Amino acid sequence: MRNIQKKELSLRHQLKKHTMKTAKIVSIAASDQVGLYSICFNNDESEFRKFVKKFKDNAALNKDYQSILSALDRIIAKGAFERFFRYEGKMSDNVVALSLDSKKLRLYCLRMSDQILIVGNGGIKETRTYDEDEELSGYVMDLQKFDELLRQAQEEGSIYIEQNVITGIEEMTFRV
Repeated sequence: MRNIQKKELSLRHQLKKHTMKTAKIVSIAASDQVGLYSICFNNDESEFRKFVKKFKDNAALNKDYQSILSALDRIIAKGAFERFFRYEGKMSDNVVALSLDSKKLRLYCLRMSDQILIVGNGGIKETRTYDEDEELSGYVMDLQKFDELLRQAQEEGSIYIEQNVITGIEEMTFRV
């Protein structure tokens, strides 16, 4: 019981900490099949770039890292089809992880459609579920909040998803 209360307090603290960010979407790559984007918090480098920096020189996880990059290449070439992902968040959001044979390294994303993928950050999964790991849980919560904000912006008409492009996103700054 005490562990549950500690975990709940930790999550509340994370939520407060994460609500004071600003976020922008940047384009990473585009093809006829898919637009690939990432999130930048507080005018920092993109979350995907942080993921790359964190794992590109990690010899122990190189196979997993290369598998993730190969999967992204396939997605750019073919589209962001459901078969490439597994759902990680709630049933009501678009949070997914790349579905790889590896059970160690995770890259979390927002799969908006077969043609729009917003790549987030990720890490080493050492627990049974992402929400048992503070770092991974933080990445998923950020994406869940951002997913909610994107839906609101679409409903308000501030942004439009048209095939493989998010129109109006370059001018938007979100409070997360």
